[in-house]
Amino acid sequence: MSPHKFQDLEWAMGEALQEAEEAGRNDEVPIGACILDSQGKVIASAGNKKESSKNPTGHAEIIVLEKAAQHLGDWRLNSCTLVVTLEPCLMCMGALWQARIGSLVFGAYDPKGGALSLNYNFHRDSRLNHSFSVVGGVRHYESSRLLSQFFRQKRGKYSYKNS
Repeated sequence: MSPHKFQDLEWAMGEALQEAEEAGRNDEVPIGACILDSQGKVIASAGNKKESSKNPTGHAEIIVLEKAAQHLGDWRLNSCTLVVTLEPCLMCMGALWQARIGSLVFGAYDPKGGALSLNYNFHRDSRLNHSFSVVGGVRHYESSRLLSQFFRQKRGKYSYKNS
């Protein structure tokens, strides 16, 4: 479990959702992330930039890990919590392990691409040299709705709102 109170995690997910909404307005898949320090202060935030950067690693999680490491002057983020609107993919879970993240909090589950949903439990694999706690489903409905609206719009069935 994350060292932060659940109310703090809901608030932090709101920060990540704002990043996701901004990404969606920029025609990126609306996924947002932020990193909290040990005191619960947001030290970095980002949304997806895969399309605009033409970079397959332009996921919100990767970008925010880089920003947090720059902010702290250290790649080891073991006292930090990553908050992201969608369950991380395999690449991002590997990056969280590499960054020695302290904990992960995510919103919507991703049964088609989420590492945990696909049973890649890097966060608790005893063969690896680092483990971290995971909390899923925080503000799940809002995160899922944002993604659903975006993809409906892409298929021409929904008008994306700047909400």
